Amino acid sequence: QVQVVESGGGLVQPGGSLRLSCAASGIIFSPNAMGWYRQPPGNQREMVVHITSGGRIIYADFVKGRFTISRDNAKNTVYLHMNSLTPEDTAVYYCARWDTVGNIYWGQGTQVTISS
Repeated sequence: QVQVVESGGGLVQPGGSLRLSCAASGIIFSPNAMGWYRQPPGNQREMVVHITSGGRIIYADFVKGRFTISRDNAKNTVYLHMNSLTPEDTAVYYCARWDTVGNIYWGQGTQVTISS
């Protein structure tokens, strides 16, 4: 059974930090192709950061310098380190993982709320 599970969301004050985790299991995933996406309230899902199958890392402009993606392939886990959070970062954050033939698997999402 394929599982992609995000964790680490919560309520944080503006200027704070969070680290999201995404653990995947059940099949052989691409060692590179993965990403984080988010869906703010009332808006469509948008890319936050994506790692291509070739290993290139692409950050959305609105998170450059504040968010960093990292991964532990031995644990099949990818992380999103978020700093200098603002209320505009409030969203449900989703992890996306690809298998070796290009199929995408989504997690259920984790809520991140930035509020004082």
